[in-house]
Amino acid sequence: MTETPTSNGGSRETWITGIGLATSLGEGPDAHWDALGKKEINADVTSFAPYIVHPMVKVSFDSQIPKKGDQRQMEAWQRIGTYTAGLALDSAGIKGNTEILSRTDMIVAAGGGERDLAVDSAILNAQAQGNASPASLNERLMNDLRPTLFLAQLSNLLAGNIAIVHGVTGSSRTFMGEEAAGFDAVRIALARIAAGQSDIALVGAAQNGERKDLLMLYEFAGYNMKDKFAGVWERDNGFALGSGGAFLVLESKEHAQARGAKPYAKLSNVVADSARRKGAGDVTATLDRLWSKIGPLGNNSAIITGATGAGPATAEERSFLAKHKDIPARATGTSFGHIMEAQFPLGIALAALSISRGGLFPANDGSGVEIEMSKTPSQIVVIGAGHWRGEGMALVEAV
Repeated sequence: MTETPTSNGGSRETWITGIGLATSLGEGPDAHWDALGKKEINADVTSFAPYIVHPMVKVSFDSQIPKKGDQRQMEAWQRIGTYTAGLALDSAGIKGNTEILSRTDMIVAAGGGERDLAVDSAILNAQAQGNASPASLNERLMNDLRPTLFLAQLSNLLAGNIAIVHGVTGSSRTFMGEEAAGFDAVRIALARIAAGQSDIALVGAAQNGERKDLLMLYEFAGYNMKDKFAGVWERDNGFALGSGGAFLVLESKEHAQARGAKPYAKLSNVVADSARRKGAGDVTATLDRLWSKIGPLGNNSAIITGATGAGPATAEERSFLAKHKDIPARATGTSFGHIMEAQFPLGIALAALSISRGGLFPANDGSGVEIEMSKTPSQIVVIGAGHWRGEGMALVEAV
């Protein structure tokens, strides 16, 4: 199991000083807080029927990506991510500050990038009609795809575009591996700051869930929820893909204080593991181990989980939560859909917002798993259990 050193061990305290959110519920912390308070859900059941998606809210990309040329060379997931990263930098008060941005480290969790469906279809049709010579595939790939594409976009292009558009030019890392990539992106960022190897970092992810190729990919494994929307805890099996981005600015307490930055909350610990998932109860057992490592919890604690709704992982996570049924829990998948790599950063962002706003957003669940919280949360554990692999937890606390 991988574990991040906490401030309790003499490491530097890490503050969350910037939050960038753009999802199906809106743009920015205020819009999201209002939407969660109203229990809003933006689920599209018709555009990709029988599959359900949570579509990205319309935003003005020009406000964060001013050059049209930059926008044109990005696919949707990159525009969403670059835009959301800009919101996080604005939130932290470092947008345009070249001195700080030049040493801001960046860790991005990314998927395999978007495919060009028109080119894919043309190649398959030509082969089906017997019009494909042995060399035709290479010719189509060389002539029809932009230099940034080779069947699918390179995963590190999101980080590259953030560096170009926003001037974030410290070290850069891109992690792949669906939900687990999100766990490790935050875990490594925290570990570097805690160890004194980094002062400030931009960390997060983005996804365009409105993609036929992505829906097809998950349908092959039977993960898509179909026909009728239901909350995470009320599903038999499956998730609704969501579009959105979630980025955080993390920095050491000393660095933040030196520039007069105010924290939303502090990130105290991140732990991650990967259960073998060979037998029933493996995920529950792993979550139990992570819980024992996350840190001491008081009476004013809560849980925000990225539970997908996909079985058997979500059923096993529900068994874990039943052991802590007195702690109020919230599942982000009901309101936002499942945004894969970005689900864990999203949970941390919502935890930091809840602590800074002095209350947990209301339950949006008809199953009884989620209970209301009247106390002001001082600690929130963010949980992630990947639909196929990977488990992680983060402890977000009041400063």
